[in-house]
Parts: sequence; C-alpha cells; structure tokens
Amino acid sequence: MLKPNLNELGKLAKDTHNETKKYFDKLKKKTPKNLDYVMQDLHDAEFKKTNCLECANCCKTTGPLFTSADIERISKSFRQKPQQFIDQYLRIDEDNDYVLKSVPCTFLDSDNKCFIYDVRPKACREFPHTDRKKFQQISDLTLKNVAICPAAFNIVEKMKEKLPL
Repeated sequence: MLKPNLNELGKLAKDTHNETKKYFDKLKKKTPKNLDYVMQDLHDAEFKKTNCLECANCCKTTGPLFTSADIERISKSFRQKPQQFIDQYLRIDEDNDYVLKSVPCTFLDSDNKCFIYDVRPKACREFPHTDRKKFQQISDLTLKNVAICPAAFNIVEKMKEKLPL
C-alpha cells in the first residue's frame, strides 16, 4: 500500500478521484451491512501507524467549522467571552458557519502541535471522519479529505480493496 507523501498526495487524489467518486456513488446505493465495522477497523489500523504530528496538513490547509459548543469551550479556556473569541479568531463563511479567519490554523505551533488540543473543535477531534457511523453519508466530505490527509487516502484505497462493489 502506498504511503503518499504530501507532494504526491494531490496528484494521487486527483488520479483516483473519478474511480473513488464512482465507488462512493455505488456505496450509497448498495451499502454493505458491515460497512461501519470495516471502516472502524481500517481507521484504527491506519492510525496505529500514522503520526499526525509529522504532517498536520489538515491544520495547514483547511479550517474547521466551530460550533457554538466549541466556541463556548475554547473561549472559556482563554478566559474570554465567546464574542471576544469570535471577534479575534473567527469569521462567518458562505455557508453561515464560523470558521477561522485564516489558514494555516492560528492555533498550530511550529512543531505541528495544537495550542488548544484539549479543547479543540469537534471537527478537528473527528478529522478525517473515516470512523464515522453511516460512513456512506459523508462520502462527499471524504472525497475532499483524501486530497488533504494521507491517512484518509490510505483508508479509502484499502476500503476499495476490502469491500469491492
């Protein structure tokens, strides 16, 4: 199995995009009963050998959505009022969601560690979402994430091998 580096990832994701999209379309129409179990196993196996601190491409290239619960939790840890946190770090995007004003993430340290790891947004805690229940429902998101996250790319490629449709 490939262990794509970040320089190769974009090209690999582009090269497999159409095949993966067709696979996900079939997956939505005919979802295997054991999909969630298979995905959990693939996710766990990949993240046993993946150190996110070596990459942090998700933090460098994309910004998470911030829920109101995220904003409350993080602003409290900063001893700020939620509105102060919003004004300082966030903006509202085209979908009317709170997102970071800029990327790379404001809270990413030079050694790829997160300043707010213990209170980080739910979207960060769950990224790349490859262990999510009803995985077939987030295939559009996963299609984007395979171009960002080498682990997500590997998981999807293994999934196509393990669950041929």
